[in-house]
Amino acid sequence: MYPFIHIGSFAIATYGLTVWCAAMVATIVLSRNLKRWKIKADAITIIAFATIMGFVGGKLYHVLEKPVLLIHHPALLINRAGFAWYGGLIAGILALLWQARTYHLRPLRLLDLCVPSAAIGYGIGRVACFMAGDGCYGIPTKSWMGVSFPHGIVPTTQKVLPTPIFELIGGLIIFFILWRRSRPGASIRMGQITGEYLIWAGGARFLVEFVRINPKIFLGLSNAQWASVASMLGGVLLVWWSRKHPYLPAPGDQDDSDVAAQSLAAEELSSIV
Repeated sequence: MYPFIHIGSFAIATYGLTVWCAAMVATIVLSRNLKRWKIKADAITIIAFATIMGFVGGKLYHVLEKPVLLIHHPALLINRAGFAWYGGLIAGILALLWQARTYHLRPLRLLDLCVPSAAIGYGIGRVACFMAGDGCYGIPTKSWMGVSFPHGIVPTTQKVLPTPIFELIGGLIIFFILWRRSRPGASIRMGQITGEYLIWAGGARFLVEFVRINPKIFLGLSNAQWASVASMLGGVLLVWWSRKHPYLPAPGDQDDSDVAAQSLAAEELSSIV
């Protein structure tokens, strides 16, 4: 595709531009979600920190998959190519969990609010890989869907399946499902939307891997597929755990974090008295 857009002597990397667009859309979605739930929090800061940590985690996950190669080529740590989505997911979740206390929200509540943004941000972000031709290709094909990347960062003249576009479509579908499922007034519990996201996202990546060129490591499955299995299992457990808790209150009502804070304050006061 087109790794760079040239304007005179100035070149803009399409990868970075597309990732920026993905982050902006994710921020807008989170801002709207916070607004409809009447929660005061800074969407820009939340998304920015989670995005940065996601890239760091994605790079570390990728290079640590082959530690021997990293020892001999430490420059891989700063190479702009090579990111693992599950590393980014783990680091992004940890970043959100850490930020939850800043806004006096329960960690899972903030995750629930952010996963629609994660779904659409990831989907748009995959377009960055497609535009840059960074090697995230599907298997060779002779079908009408085949695309070649002669000018990509990882060039190929052979037609391959455009798996980043498949993931874009999957991300958009997951976003619309979760956006509707997490609307105020719906019968949802804390952690439920995050669990459903892990199931949907894990399942989508598991299926896409069958037509990607990633090597298989065990039982005919790739590393990403095994990570997808872990994601889906974690999602199922989280949904099951959430069923033991009450439905979320309506926007503007006293939420669980306020109740927990007041209970803790009451306990401290009683101990002093």
